[in-house]
Amino acid sequence: MVATQKLESERYSQGHLLVCGIDEVGRGSLAGPLVAASVILPVGFTAELDDSKKLSKKIRADLSQLIKQQATAYGLGWVSNDEIDSFGLTNSVQLAYIRALEEMNAGFSHLIIDGNYDYLSSFGVSETLIAADSKVACVAAASILAKVERDNFMIAQAENHPAYGFENNVGYGTKKHLGALSEKGLSRLHRRSFCRRYL
Repeated sequence: MVATQKLESERYSQGHLLVCGIDEVGRGSLAGPLVAASVILPVGFTAELDDSKKLSKKIRADLSQLIKQQATAYGLGWVSNDEIDSFGLTNSVQLAYIRALEEMNAGFSHLIIDGNYDYLSSFGVSETLIAADSKVACVAAASILAKVERDNFMIAQAENHPAYGFENNVGYGTKKHLGALSEKGLSRLHRRSFCRRYL
């Protein structure tokens, strides 16, 4: 499925001229940050977008560069593993979304959030849609930006933490990663609240 600007166009016709898509990656990871992105695309953006998980690494990287070049505005919101342990996952997702919007430093008139839980209901201009990252172009763009940025961060961290295979699993619980947790214990990147069962 290729994400389209159909829903965005419907919101434009209702008077919402700056429609922003929001998505996050890293929710279920055992290590590393949670990263959210917010993206406003120009009308008529033509690149073929989809849920970042369905795209190859090269295509994601190419699209990420294109989105950054052509987006009306975009922002990234990072929440560290220590913050996730302190605030819990739900509050951390909300915080990542808010930070992404703050970093975008641009006005918006409507927000489309991937999923079925409205973390930004207090803004009064948000809606949720399950699988929006494969249906709505601005949300797919946010999904791609967030994944590329987070993956690159975790791959870079592999040099400092070679035992865990971050260059391949980017913090998720693969067999090698879980084995390293049992043998080596936690690194400074691990979410302690997520890893207790594996130690």
